Amino acid sequence: MGRVTCYRCFWPQKLCWCDSITPMPTRTKFVLLMHPKEFKREKANTGRLAHLCLPNSEIQMGMGFDDNEIVQRQIADPEYHSVLLYPGLEAHNLSSKDPLPSELTRKPLQVFIIDATWSGARKMLRISPTLQRLPRIMFIPTAPSRYVIKHQPQQGCLSTLESMHELLTVLEKSGLDTYSLPEQLHSIFDRMQKFQMDCASDSTLGGYRRQAYGKTSDRKPFRGKSGSRRRYLKIWPNPPEAS
Repeated sequence: MGRVTCYRCFWPQKLCWCDSITPMPTRTKFVLLMHPKEFKREKANTGRLAHLCLPNSEIQMGMGFDDNEIVQRQIADPEYHSVLLYPGLEAHNLSSKDPLPSELTRKPLQVFIIDATWSGARKMLRISPTLQRLPRIMFIPTAPSRYVIKHQPQQGCLSTLESMHELLTVLEKSGLDTYSLPEQLHSIFDRMQKFQMDCASDSTLGGYRRQAYGKTSDRKPFRGKSGSRRRYLKIWPNPPEAS
Protein backbone atom coordinates (compact mmCIF):
# COMPACT_ATOMS: atom_id res chain seq x y z
CA MET A 1 0.00 0.00 0.00
CA GLY A 2 1.41 3.42 -0.96
CA ARG A 3 1.96 6.15 1.57
CA VAL A 4 -0.96 8.44 2.34
CA THR A 5 -0.55 11.97 0.92
CA CYS A 6 -2.11 15.24 2.04
CA TYR A 7 -3.58 16.71 -1.12
CA ARG A 8 -3.41 20.26 0.18
CA CYS A 9 0.34 20.51 0.79
CA PHE A 10 1.22 17.37 -1.25
CA TRP A 11 3.50 16.01 1.49
CA PRO A 12 3.21 12.53 3.05
CA GLN A 13 0.49 12.71 5.68
CA LYS A 14 2.94 11.99 8.51
CA LEU A 15 4.96 15.05 7.39
CA CYS A 16 1.93 17.22 6.58
CA TRP A 17 2.54 20.93 7.07
CA CYS A 18 -1.02 22.17 7.20
CA ASP A 19 -1.56 22.22 10.99
CA SER A 20 1.74 24.09 11.53
CA ILE A 21 0.94 26.91 9.09
CA THR A 22 -0.66 30.14 10.30
CA PRO A 23 -2.68 31.85 7.55
CA MET A 24 -1.52 35.42 6.84
CA PRO A 25 -4.40 37.62 5.60
CA THR A 26 -3.39 40.30 3.09
CA ARG A 27 -5.10 43.17 1.32
CA THR A 28 -3.12 42.25 -1.78
CA LYS A 29 -4.27 39.33 -3.89
CA PHE A 30 -1.51 37.11 -5.28
CA VAL A 31 -2.03 35.06 -8.45
CA LEU A 32 0.71 32.52 -9.11
CA LEU A 33 0.99 31.71 -12.80
CA MET A 34 2.67 28.35 -12.47
CA HIS A 35 4.58 26.59 -15.24
CA PRO A 36 3.37 22.98 -15.71
CA LYS A 37 6.78 21.61 -14.71
CA GLU A 38 6.67 23.56 -11.45
CA PHE A 39 3.10 22.40 -10.86
CA LYS A 40 4.22 18.76 -11.07
CA ARG A 41 7.04 19.26 -8.55
CA GLU A 42 4.45 19.49 -5.78
CA LYS A 43 6.48 19.22 -2.54
CA ALA A 44 9.55 21.21 -3.57
CA ASN A 45 7.71 23.99 -5.40
CA THR A 46 8.26 27.13 -3.35
CA GLY A 47 5.30 28.99 -4.89
CA ARG A 48 2.94 26.31 -3.60
CA LEU A 49 4.47 26.59 -0.12
CA ALA A 50 3.91 30.37 -0.12
CA HIS A 51 0.34 29.85 -1.36
CA LEU A 52 -0.39 27.64 1.66
CA CYS A 53 0.40 30.59 3.94
CA LEU A 54 -1.56 33.24 2.04
CA PRO A 55 -5.34 32.75 1.94
CA ASN A 56 -5.70 35.64 -0.53
CA SER A 57 -3.71 33.80 -3.18
CA GLU A 58 -4.36 31.23 -5.87
CA ILE A 59 -2.53 29.15 -8.44
CA GLN A 60 -3.25 29.10 -12.16
CA MET A 61 -1.27 26.54 -14.16
CA GLY A 62 -0.26 27.00 -17.78
CA MET A 63 2.26 28.37 -20.26
CA GLY A 64 0.34 31.08 -22.11
CA PHE A 65 -2.53 32.89 -20.40
CA ASP A 66 -4.21 34.92 -23.13
CA ASP A 67 -6.75 32.11 -23.61
CA ASN A 68 -7.16 31.40 -19.90
CA GLU A 69 -10.64 32.73 -19.10
CA ILE A 70 -10.06 32.83 -15.34
CA VAL A 71 -6.84 34.85 -15.62
CA GLN A 72 -8.40 37.21 -18.17
CA ARG A 73 -11.35 37.87 -15.82
CA GLN A 74 -8.92 38.51 -12.99
CA ILE A 75 -6.91 41.00 -15.04
CA ALA A 76 -10.13 42.85 -15.91
CA ASP A 77 -11.48 42.82 -12.32
CA PRO A 78 -12.32 46.46 -11.46
CA GLU A 79 -11.98 45.76 -7.72
CA TYR A 80 -8.19 45.47 -8.04
CA HIS A 81 -5.27 47.26 -9.64
CA SER A 82 -3.50 44.44 -11.47
CA VAL A 83 0.29 44.44 -11.77
CA LEU A 84 2.99 41.98 -12.80
CA LEU A 85 5.96 41.27 -10.54
CA TYR A 86 8.81 41.33 -13.04
CA PRO A 87 12.08 43.31 -12.91
CA GLY A 88 13.05 45.76 -15.62
CA LEU A 89 13.66 49.38 -16.44
CA GLU A 90 9.93 49.94 -16.95
CA ALA A 91 8.97 48.43 -13.57
CA HIS A 92 8.21 50.62 -10.56
CA ASN A 93 10.81 49.82 -7.93
CA LEU A 94 8.97 49.53 -4.61
CA SER A 95 12.33 49.58 -2.79
CA SER A 96 13.06 53.12 -3.97
CA LYS A 97 12.24 56.18 -1.89
CA ASP A 98 10.26 57.74 -4.72
CA PRO A 99 6.58 58.51 -4.00
CA LEU A 100 4.21 55.73 -4.94
CA PRO A 101 2.26 56.25 -8.17
CA SER A 102 -1.34 57.09 -7.33
CA GLU A 103 -2.66 54.05 -9.21
CA LEU A 104 -0.90 51.77 -6.70
CA THR A 105 -2.76 53.32 -3.77
CA ARG A 106 -6.35 53.73 -5.02
CA LYS A 107 -7.33 50.04 -4.98
CA PRO A 108 -6.02 46.81 -3.48
CA LEU A 109 -3.27 45.32 -5.61
CA GLN A 110 -3.60 42.10 -7.52
CA VAL A 111 -0.08 40.87 -8.17
CA PHE A 112 0.54 38.30 -10.89
CA ILE A 113 3.70 36.27 -10.24
CA ILE A 114 5.21 33.97 -12.85
CA ASP A 115 6.33 30.79 -11.08
CA ALA A 116 8.89 29.12 -13.33
CA THR A 117 12.59 28.98 -14.00
CA TRP A 118 13.93 32.32 -15.25
CA SER A 119 14.15 31.05 -18.80
CA GLY A 120 10.66 29.55 -18.51
CA ALA A 121 9.26 32.80 -17.10
CA ARG A 122 10.69 34.77 -20.00
CA LYS A 123 9.01 32.43 -22.49
CA MET A 124 5.69 32.52 -20.63
CA LEU A 125 5.72 36.30 -20.74
CA ARG A 126 6.65 36.34 -24.42
CA ILE A 127 3.62 34.25 -25.41
CA SER A 128 1.17 36.15 -23.18
CA PRO A 129 0.67 39.70 -24.57
CA THR A 130 -1.95 40.52 -21.93
CA LEU A 131 0.67 39.93 -19.23
CA GLN A 132 3.15 42.06 -21.17
CA ARG A 133 0.70 44.97 -21.06
CA LEU A 134 0.30 44.90 -17.28
CA PRO A 135 2.12 47.59 -15.30
CA ARG A 136 5.15 46.08 -13.58
CA ILE A 137 6.54 46.29 -10.09
CA MET A 138 9.84 45.10 -8.66
CA PHE A 139 12.02 45.33 -5.54
CA ILE A 140 15.69 45.20 -4.63
CA PRO A 141 16.30 42.07 -2.49
CA THR A 142 17.58 42.74 1.00
CA ALA A 143 19.61 39.50 1.08
CA PRO A 144 20.96 36.87 -1.33
CA SER A 145 18.96 33.72 -1.99
CA ARG A 146 18.85 31.10 0.76
CA TYR A 147 18.51 28.33 -1.83
CA VAL A 148 20.93 25.48 -1.03
CA ILE A 149 19.44 22.69 -3.14
CA LYS A 150 19.38 24.82 -6.29
CA HIS A 151 22.04 27.02 -7.92
CA GLN A 152 20.54 30.39 -8.79
CA PRO A 153 21.57 31.55 -12.29
CA GLN A 154 22.65 35.03 -11.21
CA GLN A 155 23.21 37.05 -8.07
CA GLY A 156 19.93 38.72 -7.17
CA CYS A 157 17.75 35.85 -8.44
CA LEU A 158 15.39 34.43 -5.81
CA SER A 159 12.94 31.57 -5.52
CA THR A 160 9.23 32.37 -5.82
CA LEU A 161 8.77 32.04 -2.06
CA GLU A 162 11.71 34.34 -1.33
CA SER A 163 10.38 36.85 -3.85
CA MET A 164 6.98 36.86 -2.15
CA HIS A 165 8.65 37.40 1.22
CA GLU A 166 10.60 40.37 -0.15
CA LEU A 167 7.48 41.74 -1.86
CA LEU A 168 5.36 41.49 1.30
CA THR A 169 8.14 43.19 3.26
CA VAL A 170 8.32 46.14 0.87
CA LEU A 171 4.53 46.37 0.57
CA GLU A 172 4.31 46.73 4.34
CA LYS A 173 7.05 49.37 4.39
CA SER A 174 5.19 51.26 1.66
CA GLY A 175 1.96 51.19 3.66
CA LEU A 176 0.20 49.11 1.00
CA ASP A 177 -0.29 45.97 3.11
CA THR A 178 0.54 44.23 6.36
CA TYR A 179 2.91 41.30 6.84
CA SER A 180 1.92 39.64 10.10
CA LEU A 181 4.45 36.76 10.27
CA PRO A 182 7.55 37.69 8.25
CA GLU A 183 9.55 34.75 9.65
CA GLN A 184 7.05 32.09 8.53
CA LEU A 185 7.88 31.88 4.81
CA HIS A 186 11.62 31.54 5.41
CA SER A 187 10.98 28.96 8.14
CA ILE A 188 8.94 26.83 5.74
CA PHE A 189 11.54 27.27 3.01
CA ASP A 190 14.33 26.09 5.33
CA ARG A 191 12.24 23.14 6.51
CA MET A 192 11.59 22.03 2.93
CA GLN A 193 15.28 22.20 2.07
CA LYS A 194 16.30 20.32 5.22
CA PHE A 195 13.94 17.50 4.28
CA GLN A 196 15.42 17.31 0.78
CA MET A 197 18.99 17.32 2.11
CA ASP A 198 18.21 14.67 4.75
CA CYS A 199 16.75 12.44 2.04
CA ALA A 200 19.83 12.98 -0.13
CA SER A 201 22.06 11.81 2.72
CA ASP A 202 19.99 8.66 3.37
CA SER A 203 21.49 5.82 1.31
CA THR A 204 18.34 3.72 1.74
CA LEU A 205 16.22 6.13 -0.27
CA GLY A 206 16.22 6.09 -4.05
CA GLY A 207 15.63 9.01 -6.35
CA TYR A 208 17.77 11.55 -4.49
CA ARG A 209 21.21 12.89 -5.28
CA ARG A 210 24.12 11.31 -3.45
CA GLN A 211 26.47 14.29 -3.43
CA ALA A 212 26.50 16.75 -0.54
CA TYR A 213 25.18 20.23 -1.22
CA GLY A 214 27.88 22.88 -1.08
CA LYS A 215 27.67 26.22 0.66
CA THR A 216 25.96 28.90 -1.38
CA SER A 217 28.82 31.29 -0.59
CA ASP A 218 31.29 28.91 -2.28
CA ARG A 219 29.42 28.75 -5.57
CA LYS A 220 30.96 30.50 -8.52
CA PRO A 221 28.81 32.40 -11.04
CA PHE A 222 28.19 30.92 -14.46
CA ARG A 223 30.67 32.25 -17.01
CA GLY A 224 31.11 32.43 -20.78
CA LYS A 225 28.18 31.58 -23.02
CA SER A 226 26.45 29.73 -20.20
CA GLY A 227 26.67 32.83 -18.00
CA SER A 228 25.44 35.11 -20.79
CA ARG A 229 22.36 32.98 -21.32
CA ARG A 230 21.58 33.15 -17.60
CA ARG A 231 21.94 36.92 -17.22
CA TYR A 232 18.30 37.63 -16.53
CA LEU A 233 18.67 40.74 -14.33
CA LYS A 234 19.93 43.55 -16.53
CA ILE A 235 19.53 46.46 -14.12
CA TRP A 236 21.03 45.22 -10.87
CA PRO A 237 22.51 48.30 -9.15
CA ASN A 238 23.77 47.04 -5.77
CA PRO A 239 23.40 43.26 -5.38
CA PRO A 240 23.28 42.04 -1.77
CA GLU A 241 26.45 40.40 -0.53
CA ALA A 242 26.38 36.96 1.01
CA SER A 243 27.14 37.03 4.72
